[in-house]
Amino acid sequence: MSFDEVRRYYDLVVEEEWQRLVKDAYHQLEFIVTMHYLRKYLPKSGLILDAGGGLGRYTVELAKKGYDVILLDLSPKCLELAEKKIKEAGVEDRVKKIVEGNVVDLSMFDDNTFDAVLCLGPLSHLIEEEDREKAASELVRVAKPKAYLFVSVISRYGAFRIVLQRYPHELTEPTHREMFEKGIHRAEWHKDLPLGKGFTDAYFFHPNELKHLFESKKVETVDIVGCEGLSAHLQEETNKLYEDKEKWERWVEIILQTCNDPSIIGVSEHILYVGRKK
Repeated sequence: MSFDEVRRYYDLVVEEEWQRLVKDAYHQLEFIVTMHYLRKYLPKSGLILDAGGGLGRYTVELAKKGYDVILLDLSPKCLELAEKKIKEAGVEDRVKKIVEGNVVDLSMFDDNTFDAVLCLGPLSHLIEEEDREKAASELVRVAKPKAYLFVSVISRYGAFRIVLQRYPHELTEPTHREMFEKGIHRAEWHKDLPLGKGFTDAYFFHPNELKHLFESKKVETVDIVGCEGLSAHLQEETNKLYEDKEKWERWVEIILQTCNDPSIIGVSEHILYVGRKK
């Protein structure tokens, strides 16, 4: 596939994307849950690849914690802002490289280079199975033996629920059949919208599919998590709860206790896979 559409989309939504994980309590949950699992499984130190890390929000957080990080992304505009954010955070000495590149081709890195690998989002923009297979193989290849991989994607059933909430009129659109049957969203469905307003090319995953993708590459599955957990698709209620700090803290505890329950994972908006290279 051509990656021009994905690159163009993220070049256009740089500021929105930087704010996405912090703009309200509901969106913070994805970041809170992901950081929880990073803290749980990351080694105490080492070199980390943030593959498709966009604006570097996770790169900055990990650099603050003393990790060395290489940030790679497809979007030059995202990387421009990432460089500024890294400098503002005073962690440029920990960010060893900022690289424009694609997760389907990590040939600039040798085998067994990284102590951990993050790929938080990019697999959901690979609508061709061949590209998803290549990306998974590359992510595993550059990880050291026994290194952890953290991969997040957009959930297929979560995407279906978003259609129900926001775009019910599209349920019977012939062009949407591919999404409901194969999990593929094509950007041309929104060609009548202003640039950056309709979502770009996307592939939505079933959790078992994500598990199989990496297990077929000699990765041991350690955890699979629904990032929004019990709050999934309950934005208004979640944001209202945030106003009471005691209740919010308790709710976050409950989210972290339950987010890897199989009955919850598939309907969350985002799925986090944690695996360990054999």
